[in-house]
Amino acid sequence: MIKISDIAAQAGVSPATVSNVLNGRKNVGKETRAKILELCEENHYQAGTGVGRAKTGSSRTVLFNFSNFERSFYLKIIQGISDYVYSKGYDLLICTNRNVEHYMNRNTSCGCIILDRGVSDATIIRHAKDDYPVVVLDRLIDEKNVKSILVNNYLPQKELVTGLIQKKCKTFAFCSGLDTLDNSERLKAVNDALRESGFHLRRDNCYTGDFTEKSGYQAARLLMLNEHLPHALICANDDMAIGAIRAFREHGVRVPEDISVTGFDETETAKAMGLTTIQVPNYERGYIAAQHLLECVDGEGNYEPFKISASVKWGKTTR
Repeated sequence: MIKISDIAAQAGVSPATVSNVLNGRKNVGKETRAKILELCEENHYQAGTGVGRAKTGSSRTVLFNFSNFERSFYLKIIQGISDYVYSKGYDLLICTNRNVEHYMNRNTSCGCIILDRGVSDATIIRHAKDDYPVVVLDRLIDEKNVKSILVNNYLPQKELVTGLIQKKCKTFAFCSGLDTLDNSERLKAVNDALRESGFHLRRDNCYTGDFTEKSGYQAARLLMLNEHLPHALICANDDMAIGAIRAFREHGVRVPEDISVTGFDETETAKAMGLTTIQVPNYERGYIAAQHLLECVDGEGNYEPFKISASVKWGKTTR
């Protein structure tokens, strides 16, 4: 039986483009649309053939929930989700935590991917108990109908800190984000790497941020009040690292000559400025999340936690 991917290969386009045409969306050029429809007719392919089917009476819409539209890496996650769900003939609905519960039902959506910490574990579990599949990113929930997809924060963060030590860094500061599983794993990796090398993270060199550039900027300003700067500032994400570097440069502190700075995520801005960071494959993270969700919708998935690997990317902001 021919699949949507076969039509896409013959047309020289992505499966998402084929899905857009078959679902009547107007974001495809006339020539491409005509070519796809012609191939579908020649191959006797109809929308819905060979793609996953939601349970009878349920929606063919996937719900994605997240909160902070300023964090650019979310766009890659959304792209990964949309490419997969469209290739399977589903639609995508995006909402914030204020109204997510209105859409977490089988009349509106067949399942949900959640990245917003504003949606409580209790809310997720309550809806999942109604045979409603949920995939959560960056948190661990061990409940029926809930699948956790996690980034392996610990190993690459520990590798990065070990590398800083090998580069002769001996004193360190840490700028944390919100109280999330990601943040706690990254902080634990920092502490473990330092302890194993005979160093430690002083309490007065720990700063609390909220994953925003503004909080990183403020942390750096506080850090500069110390008589001696540490050799390295480790930030729990790229946005805070970028804010910290901006504050240092405004006050004549050179990066990396006076202090090394690292981040986590590898956003486009971080990549452009040469930030030493940890690369998270966010497009793939979204794609995998959508794949697992639709497998669960079709009753073919499993709810075991799934971990995604990340890797250290050394840049110009470390010695």
